[in-house]
This record gives sequence, C-alpha cells and structure tokens, in this order.
Amino acid sequence: MEPKLRRGWTAAQIPDLTGSTAIVTGANSGLGFVTAVELAAHGAAVTLAVRDAARGVAAASRMRARLPDADLTVRVLDLASLDSIAAFAHGFAAETGRLDLLVNNAGVMNLPQRRTSDGFEMQFGTNHLGHFALTGRLLPLLAASQDARVVTLSSTVHRIGRMNFDDLSGAKRYRPWPAYGQSKLANLLFTSELQRRAAAAKLSLRAMAAHPGFALTNLQTAGPIMRGAKTTTRRSRMMATLTRHLAQPAEWGALPSLYAATLPGLPGDSFIGPEGFGQQHGHPVPVTRSKRAQNTDDARCLWTESERLTGVTYAFD
Repeated sequence: MEPKLRRGWTAAQIPDLTGSTAIVTGANSGLGFVTAVELAAHGAAVTLAVRDAARGVAAASRMRARLPDADLTVRVLDLASLDSIAAFAHGFAAETGRLDLLVNNAGVMNLPQRRTSDGFEMQFGTNHLGHFALTGRLLPLLAASQDARVVTLSSTVHRIGRMNFDDLSGAKRYRPWPAYGQSKLANLLFTSELQRRAAAAKLSLRAMAAHPGFALTNLQTAGPIMRGAKTTTRRSRMMATLTRHLAQPAEWGALPSLYAATLPGLPGDSFIGPEGFGQQHGHPVPVTRSKRAQNTDDARCLWTESERLTGVTYAFD
C-alpha cells in the first residue's frame, strides 16, 4: 500500500490501532506523554516506559482522566543503565509477549559532562546506546509482529553532529552541544542500519526516525539547571522565554513521531519532521537529513561499536 502523503496531517488521521501493543519511552511528560495518549486514544495498549515510577503513575492517571478506557501500563526503565534495560525487556516479554510499536522517544540534551551507570557519556549513552540496547533486547517480539515499527527520535541538531569513533564518550574532550549532535546523528545512523539489516533478514519490521522541530518540552531547561545555582536562573529563564514565544506545543511536536508510527504504507528509514521553515514548525512530512546521516560506513561502524559497548547482539534470524 502506498502512503497517503497529504499535507495537513493531524492525529485525527491515525488509523484504528485496536489489538496492537506499543511502548513509548519517556512517556510521563512532553512529547512522550502526547504520543502515548494518542496511541491509546486510537486503541493501542500502551506501556509507559519511565525512569520514575511515581511520575509514570501520575501521568497514567492524567491520561485515564481523558481516556477512561485506555489500556495503559507503567514500567520502570532507566536508559542510562544497561541492567535496567535488560530487566525492563525481560519483564515486558514475560508479561506481555507481544510488541508492534516501539517509540524511542526519551532523551537528554545539552548536559554538563555526566556518565551513565555503565560509564558512557550521558547524552550518547542515553539517547543512542540506551535505545540501541532496548531495541535489540525487544527484537524477538518485534520480529514476531506482522507489521512492527521502531520509531527513534532525532533532531535537526544532528546536522552539527560528527561521529568521533576515537572518543565516543567524550573522555578526551567534551562539549555539550557537539555531544548532543553526535547522539542525534547516531539515532539516524542506527535507524538506517536497522532498516537495512531487517530488510536483509526479510523481516516486516520497519525502522523510522522523526524529529519534533522546536517543541515545548522540559529538555531546554534541564541543561542549565544541572550546571548549578549561579547559572540556573539566567539560563533557565532565557530558555523558558525563548521556548514560550517560539516553540510549538508538545501536541504539534509529537505529530512527526505519530506520523512515522502509524501512517499506512510509509517506507522504512523514513525521516519525518515539521514542514515549516527550517523544519521547526508545522504539519509532519518526510524531511531531509545531513550527508553524514547517510554514511553507510559510519552506520556499520556505529552498529559494531554499539553491540560491543552494550553487550547486546541483534539476532535477526
């Protein structure tokens, strides 16, 4: 079936998802919250994969206030911990046994230098390695689905990213924005390589990428807050003001993810973002990516390094 690539697409055009099962990482707020709500509103059974259980339960309660019949489950997942990822995947497989849609939504941005519990640079470790490990551990369930999709969130900031394979974790030199750009470039390279390998194995699984443009979330203020009290007030106020006046709401920012997750006939390795100027605002459409995001050698190298670093090997057979 050829996709209907109509402009002006909204969540109202999501097809009936009754009978399907989805996981949305970072579903307790922002884009993840909206994504989970819309998937549940159209019939999917949705697992909210969240780092903080209490916030996840509160988010599910807010969703049920709007959707009393929603099929929602809250599960703890810390993408900065390979042990947490393994426990999440094992528990989900044991209790659910089916997965049709994985939305790799959670992320961190522009942080001061931090390490995951496994010693990886926090942005690369969370945004890419965490989702790489999660997807790999859930691959058997995705491969068993008749029409599974993996949607991974990237960013227009991927255009400043460069894969530094000699220093992926920033041990030699760390700068917050370039590190974020590398992690978002990695998201796109991962998506392309996942699609190539799934197709070679003749799986129906489709890998998609999306980005929200400039959307109103809490990502913009997390970095300044983590830098400490002296800079928090100035930087967080500046980002809050900029975001409030220029950003589109989370309901719009989530549309590219939902489009990538649900549009019938959308080809694998599609990259979806807003149609407006600079891909920052507007309805979702297929968008372009940088030349570095199309480098197949880098994609293969990243895949090999990701399997080595995480210890998660994808079994496509």
